[in-house]
Order: sequence, then C-alpha cells, then structure tokens
Amino acid sequence: MTSLETNVLPKKVCSVDPRIVTALDDVDSVTSMTQLSQSEWATTFCLTIRHRDKSEEQYFVKVSYGAQGKEALEGEFAATSAIHYRAPDFCPRPIACGTYESDTSSHFYICEFHNLSGRLPAPGSFCKELSQLHSRRSPRGDFGFQGVTYNGDIPQDNTWSNNWERFFSKSLRHLLNVREDRAGPSAELEQLLPELFGRVIPRLLRPLETAGRTLKPSLVHGDLWYGNASIDEGTGKGIVYDPASFWAHNEYELGNWRPKRNRFTQEYFDAYHSLIAKSDPIEDYDDRNALYAIRFNLQAATLFPGERTYLREWETHDSTSSHS
Repeated sequence: MTSLETNVLPKKVCSVDPRIVTALDDVDSVTSMTQLSQSEWATTFCLTIRHRDKSEEQYFVKVSYGAQGKEALEGEFAATSAIHYRAPDFCPRPIACGTYESDTSSHFYICEFHNLSGRLPAPGSFCKELSQLHSRRSPRGDFGFQGVTYNGDIPQDNTWSNNWERFFSKSLRHLLNVREDRAGPSAELEQLLPELFGRVIPRLLRPLETAGRTLKPSLVHGDLWYGNASIDEGTGKGIVYDPASFWAHNEYELGNWRPKRNRFTQEYFDAYHSLIAKSDPIEDYDDRNALYAIRFNLQAATLFPGERTYLREWETHDSTSSHS
C-alpha cells in the first residue's frame, strides 16, 4: 500500500467549487477562501461566506486528491460525526464531504471553523470532556469502526472484532505492512516481531478479557497529540479535531500521550484517571501504556519513513517514561 497521491492540487481546486457552496445553508455570496496549511496529503482553507441577511460566517474546508484522498475525508467526516454525536462541544460540527463538480479527482470536507489558541487545554477540563466521550458505549459492542479512518495518510484496518487482543494485533500487523511498503524491510524491526506478537501482546492484553474481566469498547479520537487539540478562542473550551477514530480500549488513547514530544504531561494522566479508573489488572497498566505507545511511534515512523528517530523509539522505547 502506498501513501496518498502527492497533493499537488490543480489551481481550480483552490477556488470555491459549486458543490462546496451548495453544501452550506443560506449562501448569498462567497467572500473569501484563504489557504491555511498544506501537507503532502491535504490542503486546508478558511471559507468565508455572506448570508442573505448580510451577516458573514466562516467554515473550515479540507481538500484532498485521488481515491485515497476521498476515502480519508469520508473517514474524517464519519469519525468527527461520531464524536460530535456523543460530545457535541468537544469537536467542530461536521457539515459535509463530497467531490468537486469542476474536478472529480478532488474532494472536500467541511466543518465549523474555530479560532484556535494553539495551546493545549487545561488537564482538568480537557480530561473531563475526554472521559465523557470514552464513557459512551458502542451500540454494536465490538472493537473497530464502520469504515476506514486515516492517521495522516495511513489507512487504518478497522475491521470489527469482538476481542481487543485480536483487533489490536491485526491492526498493528496492517500498520507494519504499510510501513514496509513505504520504507522497505527493517532487519532490526523484524527481530522484535515474534516476541511482540507471540508473548508481549498476549501477556498484556489477554488478561483484560479473561478471568471474568470484560472490556467495553470506547470511541477514541485515535490521534490525540498536541497538534489535534486546542482551545477555542471564542468559548475558552478545549476541542479536538482531525480524528482517526475507532472503538477501542479507552486506555489506547493515552498511548499517544506517553512520548514526551506530544506534550501531554503526567497531569493529564492523573486528571483522566481521577474520572476513569485504570483497567484491571492495574499492575499491567504502565506496560500496556508502553505497548500502545509503540503503535503510535510506528504510525509516526510510517508517516515519515525518512526520519529514523521514530523507528528507533519504536525499537528501544526511548520516548517512553513511566506513567503509573
């Protein structure tokens, strides 16, 4: 599997396509569409429109290219919709996703626009919102998601499973295959895999669902690093965005907080677990967190295959610190 097509968007894609306008309510005219950022897989804009009563409103628009770009934006729309349904103040309201009328290889996602502070929300208020999201249970009762969601340009295997160990192992193998397709084989990494899949994962995840214990799947954001959480300047509340969601063990979310580069300090762990208890066996908690962090480090290594730091962290756990 390869990455999304290089995001060199046609000039007309940077204009306001008619289907973007028709996805919005009460549009009298378009005031502006200003580019905010560009990555290898997407370009984002702030779209300002004027309503018929002459008031103006802003929207966030993300544009991507090709079949995988379409799938990625559909996944973001589905994931944000799932979060918004359960925690409407915790993420932007998703509005629409679709395909350009003027260029059928270009696709868009629209949601509310928020002016962001660029700072992480305070641990207490942020973790209260996150714990409430994690407390909402899956109507299906399984681990996975109803479609593909993307971490950057990495498609995740969200195939449903009624067992967390099996789901985690299968989705991790999928991620390893994507990394190898992009960066080639790693002899050092290959040496670690038999121990990881044969001993470590069963040792740490199987006890969660044996000896009378059960896990209830929680909807996770799935890519909760500091770049995907901020404070809304208008309300002062914390919000999250750009999710890679699926139904998971709630503690999986915190695996992305373990690497120090992601800026979620011990205060966030403490605030979260003051609201949601650690899963039994509690004595395995820190090792489970380290295991979940391995997957997030591998995702970073896959997103940036030329950067060896993330793979070295995967292999040595240099990025981890104790969160007991």
